[in-house]
Amino acid sequence: MFNDIILNSEDFDLSFKVFHELMARKVTDILLISSPYEAFVMEEDGRLAERIIHEYRGLNLSRPPMLTWASSARQALDALSHKKFDLVITMPQVDEINAYALGRRIKAIYPDLPIYLMIQDTSKHLLDRRNTDHKSIDRQYVWYGNSDLLLALIKNLEDRMNVAYDTQRARVRVIILVEDSPIYCSTLLPLLYKEIVTQTQAVMEESVNDEHRILRMRARPKILVAENYEDALDLYQQYRPFLLSVFSDVRFPKNGRMDDRAGIDLLRRIHQDDPDLPLLNLSSEESNRLAAREISAMFLNKNSATLHSEIRGFFMNYLGFGDFIFRLPIGREIARASNLREMETILPAIPDESIHFHGQRNHFSSWLMARSEVMLASKLKPVKVSDFPNAGELNKYLVNCIHERRKGRQKGLITELVTGAFDPDADFVKVGKGSLGGKARGLAFISTQLKENPDLQKKFKDVDIQVPKSLVLSTEGFEAFINDNDLKELATSKRSDATIANLFLKAHFPQWMQTDLKLFVAHARYPLAVRSSSLLEDAQFQPFAGIYKTYMLPNNHPDPATRLERLIMAIKLVYASTYYESPRSYAKSTFHRVEDEKMAVVIQQLTGAACGDYFYPAISGVAQSYNFYPIAHLKPEEGIAHIALGLGKTVVEGGTSLRFSPRYPQFLPQFSTVDDILKNSQRFFYALKLNTFPPIFDVNEEATLAKLEIDEAAHHPPVKHLIGSYSAQDHRVRDGAGSAGYPVLTFANILKYRSFPLAEVLADVLEIGRRGMGCPVEMEFAVRLPVDNEDRPSFDLLQIRPMGISHHQMDVEIRGEDLDAAFCFSTSALGNGSSKDVADIVYVRPDTFDPARTVEIAGEIGRINKQLVQQKCKYLLIGPGRWGSADRWLGIPVNWHDISGVGGIIETTSDKLKADPSQGSHFFQNITSLGIGYLTISQSSGDLINWQWLQSLPNAEESTYLNHVKLDNPLTIKIDGKKSRAVILTQNTP
Repeated sequence: MFNDIILNSEDFDLSFKVFHELMARKVTDILLISSPYEAFVMEEDGRLAERIIHEYRGLNLSRPPMLTWASSARQALDALSHKKFDLVITMPQVDEINAYALGRRIKAIYPDLPIYLMIQDTSKHLLDRRNTDHKSIDRQYVWYGNSDLLLALIKNLEDRMNVAYDTQRARVRVIILVEDSPIYCSTLLPLLYKEIVTQTQAVMEESVNDEHRILRMRARPKILVAENYEDALDLYQQYRPFLLSVFSDVRFPKNGRMDDRAGIDLLRRIHQDDPDLPLLNLSSEESNRLAAREISAMFLNKNSATLHSEIRGFFMNYLGFGDFIFRLPIGREIARASNLREMETILPAIPDESIHFHGQRNHFSSWLMARSEVMLASKLKPVKVSDFPNAGELNKYLVNCIHERRKGRQKGLITELVTGAFDPDADFVKVGKGSLGGKARGLAFISTQLKENPDLQKKFKDVDIQVPKSLVLSTEGFEAFINDNDLKELATSKRSDATIANLFLKAHFPQWMQTDLKLFVAHARYPLAVRSSSLLEDAQFQPFAGIYKTYMLPNNHPDPATRLERLIMAIKLVYASTYYESPRSYAKSTFHRVEDEKMAVVIQQLTGAACGDYFYPAISGVAQSYNFYPIAHLKPEEGIAHIALGLGKTVVEGGTSLRFSPRYPQFLPQFSTVDDILKNSQRFFYALKLNTFPPIFDVNEEATLAKLEIDEAAHHPPVKHLIGSYSAQDHRVRDGAGSAGYPVLTFANILKYRSFPLAEVLADVLEIGRRGMGCPVEMEFAVRLPVDNEDRPSFDLLQIRPMGISHHQMDVEIRGEDLDAAFCFSTSALGNGSSKDVADIVYVRPDTFDPARTVEIAGEIGRINKQLVQQKCKYLLIGPGRWGSADRWLGIPVNWHDISGVGGIIETTSDKLKADPSQGSHFFQNITSLGIGYLTISQSSGDLINWQWLQSLPNAEESTYLNHVKLDNPLTIKIDGKKSRAVILTQNTP
């Protein structure tokens, strides 16, 4: 009969989604009415604005409220007429009008607006609540120069605003405070809120990630204040199912008169209704201690010098915020658990009498409720010990419930590593308390999106659509490594990449990370990809894509210590790449500071299968939900994908890949003819070497990689599945590897015969990512094909990031007369806007261009770029092929630091070098995200570039392969992003 209580992961997903809806109503604007002197005193004593902002940021709360000050009744009423305020705080006397008269004037116009009176002189008769005009002043408090009071008032008002909805929607717990004294209320409220937030944060440390921790803070217990017996009883009856505790004074009004035992009467009645509810009697009179004991309430003296620590003890021992302490009925402690994992581990060894003792008192549900495990706690609370044949069965039931909760909570999310207790079944594990960095955040996001779209997996039931198992070293590790070894100065140094790498390799690695990684290596017996995840990487508008290092490890050495050593070396080199030349140059272009950058590291299970001495995925690729270069019947919003055999290095570095639209996978312009297939098909691929264990690494990422020819790997199962055969005799390419002939990589089994639903999966996942991020997205992926009949194929998402383009672009008009003054016109242009700040042109000379010299040309460009950067001169760069391609035969292999001062790029065609535009590379992503205009000149599209005019200009500098021209007047570059058209004008036109 108890199976219905065990919750599955879907139940927990629903319960967590509720957190987004909590605390919906916020105090955003406060009107403070006081004399200039009182405002000065409050600001100087309490640093109000500074403390509020600091507190809200420190607690990861929402936008802090804004304080507006008025020094007179006239200013206050004027401010109220022009702006909506959530709260008014007034001093007793303002500009010859007292607070009650002012309150009446405000209430006459805004009857529902809360007005609080803040008293500084505690000797005034205003402290007597019997003298308070409740129709004009809602509450009054005493200001002691403690800004925590204002924060408590804000939280308390928000609790009142949200309690009705939040308790019904998410069963949020409620604490009732019964106190009529402004002095004690002004002391107790800040103390209670501080303790609630502190204790809630403490138990949130076991949350799966930062986002969950922040959201679960919204489910913290709420405090409701009552000033008399009747109001307290009404609150109790209204929120009885959600009560965590009742804190009550002894002497306060009852039936309209001050009653010396009202608090005792209230707590006695509540105890009779709910004997298990923890009750706290707060009194300034020690004589009430015995009366509290008679009704099973805890007693604390409000005048105690240790009141704060005593209240903390009550939270820890009675409200479930501390460790769960297993006790025998005689009170002796036998074990304790600080989190759910420990609870699940310890429970089977707990004696039956202890389980019976805690079960009878609802200790398990109270402890879970303190951890915002609302659904599970609510399910457990009505369960009685008597419902089970014995305590052992209750024990098993608790273990099953907690295990199911933990499993559901970890699914698709980043969990924090508990030292000494690595869970190999966790999808994501986080080490350290710092940030996850951009790449890891993207992985967590898309993993959550997959989890929230279960129909996707149902649609492709024969394919595992997933994010590979990952461990994330947070930025805390990077900061510790940098600070412990005094490496910060390298951020601004001009040392070579090799020198920086060597210094990082020699540096000491923090022991706490070594300990955690040792545990990880003991469980992870599969190849690894060690990837960067910096704070700025994959950012929404200026992502640092591909400028840091990634290292692949076979991770198969028989000695665990050696595997750990290699892993730490790879991590150090990823850290080192933070300060390399390319990131430094790129950071300057985005107005970021390298010294502010922090690096997390993602250690990811490498997708693929072993083929002899090599390991690699069948397919790697990059897919984008927005196609910058739609041709024929393709539409930009249908997206584009670039795929290649083997590791993704081929695609992201601009190598030879196959481009197709997920909507039309058989429309392959690159394979239009047999000659096109032979020219454009991939000839080699990258794989991880399994049979070598390189003792050292350096800047080179390829130490563990092999570059294999397609024909020499044609017998490998993945290659065999993806190739066709070329017959020179009849000049035909036949599908499949069975035919005699030369192997050619065609992907026909995938794109034509759909043996694996790649196009369909890409289309759906891109749409999920686009909807989730609210903008076009780019993702990197890998496909593992089965090597035997029992194996399942998988589609693994390795990375997702926003593309950084905007659909809300300004209108740029390219008129007919613009074409007459243009030296360049493109129908395939990226970017949007008009600029007039480029007066230098650096172009590759068509007459001397040699594809065999592209590396040398890149070096020349870097030298000129350095000069122009020093002169603060932007320039237009013109040349053939794919800019930034790692394949020197497809374009000029510049790195970002070679062109960091560029103001616009033109990609031209050349008979000596023909390559299709590659929008799948990291280089391309960084160019577009910076808003740098990128024009492609195609001879078949009516595009033009006036070489005659360009070559007639006097050269400021000339080399074998380059010309540098300085113009008297800047160029006008106009890009119409909506139509993908651009012109560059040789004179400024109005």
